[in-house]
Order: sequence, then structure tokens, then C-alpha cells
Amino acid sequence: MTMNWGTKILLGMGCFMLFIIAMVGYMFAKHDGDALVEEDYYEKGINYNTTYNAAQNMLNDDAQPKITVDQKQLVIRLKDSASYQLVLMRPSNKAEDLKFDGKTIGPDHLILVSRAHLPKGMWFLHMQWRSHGKHYLYQSNLTL
Repeated sequence: MTMNWGTKILLGMGCFMLFIIAMVGYMFAKHDGDALVEEDYYEKGINYNTTYNAAQNMLNDDAQPKITVDQKQLVIRLKDSASYQLVLMRPSNKAEDLKFDGKTIGPDHLILVSRAHLPKGMWFLHMQWRSHGKHYLYQSNLTL
């Protein structure tokens, strides 16, 4: 049995539509594990001025943290004592992201993070802290 050109066109269109439907299903199923999509992007947009002001406070007060990476730990030194929230995000795997809350240690105002559980590679550091009634924000890329 031979097919005419009309039948071939219909079969081709049907295969293409099945391909598109399969790709849409795959993209919806894959959405949950995507590290590039933020679930609370609307909230972040509303709070943009607060974030911007915290970053400006860091620049205006010359409060940029001093970051040192050695074999055993990540050492972050702040200008003054503070309560902080530190987020280390792994661009390659969202499951490895880490979040720390606390207060600085000692007279040098240190934040210490053990490297025992941190794989080598690229990390994105996002740190917010509050010192003397002001909010500060620092963001940077790190290579461990």
C-alpha cells in the first residue's frame, strides 16, 4: 500500500504535535527543580527599595566584609558586631544551598563557616546583617 502526499503531511503534523505536547509536559515536570526560577520573585520586586538601601548602607558606611578562604573554613570579618543571615547558593545544584543565621563572634566580629561540607567550585554568597540599627547587604561570587 502506498501513501499519497496528503497522508504523509498529516502523519508529519501529528508527529510534530506529539513532540510539542511531550516537550510541554517535560518542561512543567522539570520546573520544580530549576535553580534559576525564584518562587517569590513578586515579593522581591516589592521589597526592592529595602534591598537597594541595605546595599547602599554597606557602601556608604564602608562596611564591606573581608572574606578569607582557607583549607578548613570560610572566614568573614565584619566591621562591627551584628546579627546576620548568610546564604551560600550553589549554581550547579540547588539542593546544596546552605543558610546560616547568627551573631558575629569575638572582638573581630567574625562569621566562621566550616568547609568540611562545602564541595569545591563556584558559590554565590548572599549576606544580610543588622548592626547599630542599620541593615546591610553584600553579594559576591566565591570559588572554593
